Amino acid sequence: MSVPGGEDGAEEFYEEDDGAGYRRRFPRWAVIGLVIVVLGGGGLGLGLGLTGRSTPAPSGPEGVPVQNVPDLAPASTTASGAPVDGITCRPTMDQAATFHIHDHVDIFVNGQQRRLPAGAGIAAPRLAEHLTTGLFVDNAPSGCLYWLHVHSNDGIIHIEAPHKGSFTLGQFFDIWGQPLSSDQVGPARGTVVAFLDGRAFHGNPRNIPLLPQGVIQLDVGTPVVPFQPIQFKVTGLCGAGTLNCSTSGS
Repeated sequence: MSVPGGEDGAEEFYEEDDGAGYRRRFPRWAVIGLVIVVLGGGGLGLGLGLTGRSTPAPSGPEGVPVQNVPDLAPASTTASGAPVDGITCRPTMDQAATFHIHDHVDIFVNGQQRRLPAGAGIAAPRLAEHLTTGLFVDNAPSGCLYWLHVHSNDGIIHIEAPHKGSFTLGQFFDIWGQPLSSDQVGPARGTVVAFLDGRAFHGNPRNIPLLPQGVIQLDVGTPVVPFQPIQFKVTGLCGAGTLNCSTSGS
């Protein structure tokens, strides 16, 4: 590429050989504009890459984007069926719920996202359904699920209780069999920074209330990922069902 010198007041041009013996001329302002666009686009891409939440994944079995990241801990640590913190584990035919809400939970460990595993809060044996939209876990006919449980890898905690009540994140972790404190979330250790609906939650994260359409974020260690807002709606039988949430046949 050559840049011929221009006389005072004359417009400068860039010349480029097109490989076929011809030379193409571009106004200098056009080339500068192209450079700005390219650099601007690269900056935009860099900015998007630094945000805590990546491009949303396709919606999963519950109509909520699946979190395509490793599990924080396995679902297999869930209690075996005995009551936990006054919360019972109910078989399929005893799952009528008069109080049914959902909370979305994001977890970051040293800046890397981890997820609540499908099946946490559901006692073995479990029924794993591999649907076109992703994994959906329910209790097997001979099993049971606790009032607080997770069906899919989308970060949604279901609160399905036989009566209205106040429930906390600590109760879910107790049912899951994983520790939760100001310096530990499951197997991850470090200072815990918690958010509830966009605001910092001060105090023991065990006391975070599970509210209708609540959005909870836990950051363990550093860096602390800024709160990642999300709007969600759980659909299907698990969105409004009063009995078993199984999607079989639906």
